[in-house]
Amino acid sequence: MSRVSGRTWKAQHTAARRSHLMPALKEKFASRMEQTNKLAAIKKLETELKEEKLAERTRRIETIKARRKAAEERKRLEEDKAKLGARKAARLRRKAGRTKKVNG
Repeated sequence: MSRVSGRTWKAQHTAARRSHLMPALKEKFASRMEQTNKLAAIKKLETELKEEKLAERTRRIETIKARRKAAEERKRLEEDKAKLGARKAARLRRKAGRTKKVNG
């Protein structure tokens, strides 16, 4: 037994005809490729510009960080210098108290 309808009046099925084609299928392949190449070039340009912008931003951030670090280092050195000056002065005062002239 076959799995075919026994009805002889039933029409034989054929491939469906497209009454409406997609716009992409109406175009020629070359024109579609041209369009995709244009889009790819635009995307590449956009990514290059984005990368350039990001590089500029990171460069600016790095210079700001370096400047802040240098300023912080200068401030720390000044504080150390002041502290060292105070310690040295105190040490000299103590030393001056030990001399024979002062102690007699």
